Amino acid sequence: MTNRERFQAALSGRPKDRLPMIEWADWWDKTVARWEDDGLPVGLKNPDVTAYWELDPMLQFWLRSAGEGCPRPAGHGLGIIQDEADYNAIRPYLYQDRSIHQLVEWMQQVRPRRDSGEAVVWLTFEGFFWFPRTLLGIEPHLYSFYDCPDLLHRINQDQSDFCLKAIDAACTIFPPDFVTIAEDMSYNHGPMLSKSLFDEFIAPYYQKVVPALQSYGVSVLIDTDGDVEPMISWFSECGIEGVLPLERQAGVDVSRIRQQYPKWKMLGGFDKTIMHLGEAAMRQEFERLLPVMRMGSFIPAVDHQTPPDVSLENYRIFRCLYEEYARKAVQETI
Repeated sequence: MTNRERFQAALSGRPKDRLPMIEWADWWDKTVARWEDDGLPVGLKNPDVTAYWELDPMLQFWLRSAGEGCPRPAGHGLGIIQDEADYNAIRPYLYQDRSIHQLVEWMQQVRPRRDSGEAVVWLTFEGFFWFPRTLLGIEPHLYSFYDCPDLLHRINQDQSDFCLKAIDAACTIFPPDFVTIAEDMSYNHGPMLSKSLFDEFIAPYYQKVVPALQSYGVSVLIDTDGDVEPMISWFSECGIEGVLPLERQAGVDVSRIRQQYPKWKMLGGFDKTIMHLGEAAMRQEFERLLPVMRMGSFIPAVDHQTPPDVSLENYRIFRCLYEEYARKAVQETI
């Protein structure tokens, strides 16, 4: 079967010959540099590294809401606006048709690989927690729920309109295999906002975008780091179907999630922090995940980018174990 067929079957809970084997995030440049020192051919780009490891190809497009000419923050975590007047000033640089045209052009370029079944194609939209934070900065954004709620709603209304326009444009080419909404609204101790704030400022915009995607048959997942477990019911109420990356170091337990949410789609979950420890540790981690792998709708993968403390040889061991367990999870349930 093709890579796309295998991915769709696994995510929908009906795996066939094996589970997909993927590195869903772009390869970390520091990891690739480490591997070049270890013997990886020099100069390989992200798709080439995937091919080197003979992993299943995935093609991702990020739809950026800040377009050409938009000011950039002065530093990490800082904003580019402080109030509605600032938002009005930069509004011409946001939600540009040019960004949607670039998405359409990209989808036309990758369509042959998608239609042949070679590659899974997915899109990422900036979410309704993520994008206001980009504009306001990390700390002012958290205050904005109280200090400037009308501005927050205005940003998210504009963002949802932009996403809806992009969805229709993209799906005239073809529906992507899935979409992630980038949020990062949880950390190692849980959500960064209360359920009441989520219901007021975030959920209404999911309830616009998610049904539009699902009308094209597209699965919608949330991308949020940290401990997402307390928020799964929140997302489910909005029609969202799954999550990545399921970071183990934040205490996320895919077995516990599967028990509570039998049909929840999950991608990630393999503890990246143990990969440098060698084969025994990695095999133990696969054994931890194996029961959930057998239950379906779970595609195990490194729970974010493979870190640079993982040697080329240790990743080679990981790759061999990955295939062993990707087959084992399915063959023992056929």
